[in-house]
Amino acid sequence: MDFEKLLVQSLDGVTESRVKDAMLYSLTAGGKRIRPNLLFEVLRGYGVDESLGVPFAAAIEMIHTYSLIHDDLPAMDNDDLRRGRPTNHRQFDEATAILAGDGLLTEAFHIASSADVPPEQTVRAIHILSEMAGPDGMVYGQCLDMNEAKDSTYDDIRNVHKYKTGCLLSAPLMIGAVLSGKDEAETEQWHEVGDLLGLAFQIQDDILDITATPEQLGKSNSDERNEKITVVKLLGEEKARQEMKSLYEECRLRIKKFGGFEYDSLIRMINAIEARAK
Repeated sequence: MDFEKLLVQSLDGVTESRVKDAMLYSLTAGGKRIRPNLLFEVLRGYGVDESLGVPFAAAIEMIHTYSLIHDDLPAMDNDDLRRGRPTNHRQFDEATAILAGDGLLTEAFHIASSADVPPEQTVRAIHILSEMAGPDGMVYGQCLDMNEAKDSTYDDIRNVHKYKTGCLLSAPLMIGAVLSGKDEAETEQWHEVGDLLGLAFQIQDDILDITATPEQLGKSNSDERNEKITVVKLLGEEKARQEMKSLYEECRLRIKKFGGFEYDSLIRMINAIEARAK
């Protein structure tokens, strides 16, 4: 399966415009595609045809891309570099970047609603997607991040990461469970795995921000410029690394507890995420 090709094709029906050009500019800028692959790995682990998850995987990647476009805007982090290229508002203009993000977010639900799965699964999956991406999920995390206090504690920062990063890592795991016919209880357990993964992932990002150059990361370090409180600043690099490793290990342990789930491939993916250099 060529997910990159399918991702681009998912926008074929969108009217040609400068906004569509901006949507494609950011959507095709590369990236690790962690979220779509998490969904595919859960389906594989449960023995379900991964092609059933393509519309939702594309939707999740669109939502993730929209969040990056808006996160880079002058009103947010004011970044100039993303995935080794000028950010969307630098390549086009601020208004076009806002509309491109709006377009990707809206089109994501259009695509998800067209999935060839039982209607009840589609509804459950879209419910998860909207909850994890919306004002009770990722958007709430962004709000917390923008209003971060100078005296923020580690628990405060964990709460930001839980919503801003963890929710959109939980969504593909949860949707994979739904498409595999799992009940609410098991789906919620995948939510907890996503929370752990999000915390570990963001601490790792904080560490990379001080150990790698913008050229190596493919993005600028706006946290330092904006004087954001990070886990590394609060705990120090060594303790932050210990916390990251502990969270990744807990994530693996939780995954191995799922009954009837072939976890080897997903564990390898988690290991690869932990070993990433950007």
